[in-house]
Amino acid sequence: MAFKFLLVEDDAEIREIITDYFMEKSGGTFHIDDAKTGNEGQQKCLDNEYDLVLLDVMLPEVDGFAICRELRKKSDVPIVFITARHKENDRLHGYHLGCDDYIAKPFSLAELYAKVTALIKRSKGTVRNEIMTAGSIKLNPYRCTVFVNEAEVTLAPMEFAILKILMENCGRLVSRESLLIRVWGYDFDGNDRVVDNHVKKLRKALGGASKQIKTVFKRGYKLEGEN
Repeated sequence: MAFKFLLVEDDAEIREIITDYFMEKSGGTFHIDDAKTGNEGQQKCLDNEYDLVLLDVMLPEVDGFAICRELRKKSDVPIVFITARHKENDRLHGYHLGCDDYIAKPFSLAELYAKVTALIKRSKGTVRNEIMTAGSIKLNPYRCTVFVNEAEVTLAPMEFAILKILMENCGRLVSRESLLIRVWGYDFDGNDRVVDNHVKKLRKALGGASKQIKTVFKRGYKLEGEN
């Protein structure tokens, strides 16, 4: 089966390296479209259907965050940011806008390929509902809203990112290490206590629904489908 994805990157060398690697690694099953500017990338996103979009953040004319925001209004296509912006707030902003992953430059081509293929397989293998539901909690990953018993709950970006991951893995253990990597990134210079602190804030915001988040001693957290 052939897959088509869009690479929006203003650096010609990076476009060529990624395209050549993916074409060779996939044996030609990946068809790669590319765009050099934000405007071009945004227009291609609106005019075409892709299996995945790779987005640089710092682009001429329109940045990657703006493209992601507009794309999420009409599509749940997997989005991966590839960018030189390493700051925690940038990563969290990307997740808050609805991206599926965030990879900082310089990156491993092998790791990027593995992430892309995994995301495509996951998106093709399951039906991604607009609303994620677990017990009394409802989360819209594309509008970035959360409701508990039909009442909207306001969450900070970090707490929203953690809840989204827990809901994606409802009923399964999510380790502290996994949360650290997905929310704060591989280069985060801290310990897993930061996860515990933000889970505490998340529980406080969820009120009675906080009972759905179970602590697995010395391992991580699990979201139950019922209170």
